[in-house]
Amino acid sequence: MSRSPSFSVKSEVNVKLDPESLQKWVVAFCIIRFDLEQGQLIEECYPPGVLTQDEELEVAFSSFPDSISQHQNRSSIHDCIFFFRVRRKEISQPRNVSSSEITEMDDSKLPRSKSSLANKSKFMYGFVFNRQRHDERLRRGGEQKSVVILSHSPYSTVFKPLLQIMGPLYFDIGSRALEHIAACVSMWPAPITGKQMELPIGNALLKAHLPPAHSLPMDGETFSKESTSSMAPFLPNNQSVPQGLFHDSDLFGTFRGLLLQLWLLWELQLIGEPILIIAPTPPQCCEAVAGLVSLVAPLLCSVDFRPYFTIHDPEFSYLNTLQEGATFPPMVLGVTNLFFLKALRSIPHIVSVGNSTANRLPQTSRSSSGSVSGTPEGFGFRQLSLKKFSPTNLLNAVKLRRDGPLSLMTEHKEAIWSTYPAAMKPDTSILNRLIDAGLSPRVEESMSVVNNEILRRHFLELTTNFLAPFGPYFRTTTPSEGSSPFDEPSRPQFSADEFLANLSTRGPGKFLAKRMRSNWLDLYRRFLKGPNFMPWFERRRAVAEQEQHRLWRQARINADVPRLISKMPELEVVDLFNAIERHLLREMELQESRRAYVDSVTICQKLKGDLLTVFNVLPKDMQQLLLLNPQRASLLRGSPEVTKLPGRPLVQVGVISPR
Repeated sequence: MSRSPSFSVKSEVNVKLDPESLQKWVVAFCIIRFDLEQGQLIEECYPPGVLTQDEELEVAFSSFPDSISQHQNRSSIHDCIFFFRVRRKEISQPRNVSSSEITEMDDSKLPRSKSSLANKSKFMYGFVFNRQRHDERLRRGGEQKSVVILSHSPYSTVFKPLLQIMGPLYFDIGSRALEHIAACVSMWPAPITGKQMELPIGNALLKAHLPPAHSLPMDGETFSKESTSSMAPFLPNNQSVPQGLFHDSDLFGTFRGLLLQLWLLWELQLIGEPILIIAPTPPQCCEAVAGLVSLVAPLLCSVDFRPYFTIHDPEFSYLNTLQEGATFPPMVLGVTNLFFLKALRSIPHIVSVGNSTANRLPQTSRSSSGSVSGTPEGFGFRQLSLKKFSPTNLLNAVKLRRDGPLSLMTEHKEAIWSTYPAAMKPDTSILNRLIDAGLSPRVEESMSVVNNEILRRHFLELTTNFLAPFGPYFRTTTPSEGSSPFDEPSRPQFSADEFLANLSTRGPGKFLAKRMRSNWLDLYRRFLKGPNFMPWFERRRAVAEQEQHRLWRQARINADVPRLISKMPELEVVDLFNAIERHLLREMELQESRRAYVDSVTICQKLKGDLLTVFNVLPKDMQQLLLLNPQRASLLRGSPEVTKLPGRPLVQVGVISPR
């Protein structure tokens, strides 16, 4: 999506801002200026007053490229688009945090109440349109400004194209652009996760496919939209529909110099290993972090990822104190400042991507995602030897390993430094299907779309097959014909040792067996201990339990209780009475706490009728014994028949004749 040449604000002058609707998409729009004396300053924030003072500082510092990472280029105007992720201060005050706090998850099981996203979100995303204007007449030869969209949602498919409209529009007409864009966004319908939406902006139209609910941080609203069929380990029917975050990231273009290492990066991201990504520019490091997160779709990514991380982030002070050899918290950090190579020596995996010669592009050469297009010199796909052994390549690899990541201080190169023993072998059949078309930027971009689709489909299938052995823990059951729907079975408890023992006997499955090395079981062992497993497993299991509860609840509504009890011995009839009573009390508790289902009144009436039906077939002495409980007697009131209990007042008990 590019800005329409005829885009105008005149046709929308009557559009009024709806603050409540705006918050469903955007926290605020900010204009940030780099001041020579005072540093980064927020000139405007619309709507005002939505950020704390600490958040304003963090947003301001994150909205400009690191000066250390920028190379001299004297053309007049440079634009770039990138994004960052910061922790919200209402939820976590800035302080030194431990690794367990960095990965804390909301592990509530079945949320029913819908609270605002602002109260639930622990992170905020900032999408930046940065403009550097070089002018020798100005102090230091130029000026910088950034237009920033702040949101609780990582909707890159929406906010990157929106920035391509909003950024140039602001530099054309000033602050009126913020008010106009905010008013237009407030007119949008609420986000529908997993669906393609058409969102009007003036006389332009954004078409964006939002990520599915199961890839987003859990809150009451997204949880209710999830279904068992849309989540791993089940392969989706339509694989062209996005299954995770940042499905628009340029996986091929970002990692084209490291394609053989994609399977290693997939493993590291899967098990939640700390990774430092270094690139010459913010757009390149953002695209790399987004690509890594998207690589493990449809797995819920619970690793703390920062597409553009700076030394001003409050958590840097904690990370900087970690000594070499100390355990680094599970994070993926995208940086451009080479200082991090020395400051974060304890991080075990370092990835260098991008090309310094493609630092910035003129406005006419930017791709729609804000990433750098064009072929990085020396790293074209034809230069990637997959079948031939090259002594030169081997010597270069040995030298790179010997020099270590600090060699990037003198010369930028694409490389990975990691001692991790990978269990997955690169799939050369997938690499051989990729197309190299370094003829022109237009052909290059279209071929990247094809290559990205090939890679994304493969890793989607790879992740889904890896998660397949957990499938039995998420299967839903329904009552068989003639059986009681009131005895809903509980799910089997998960034991890591038992799971690994069974998996070792059974094997990883045909798809993975031919792609994995002999240490494949270690990958599962690391995954079980990593930060991604338990949040995904508990959430996936909660969705399955919710689905099973819905199915059994519907079966209880349709149950023919007289027919059931006609085939039961007396002891089972008593058990059935107790089971119906438990379900009835549960429904009443949900009504009292205002978490009831829509049809709760109907099912309560049905359960009361069923309870009376079972009660009336029980022997008189059993009825009198049951009525000794005042709560139970209250449930059974309402019928004209009067039953006299010894030493107690009269209690009305309903009688329903067996059919």
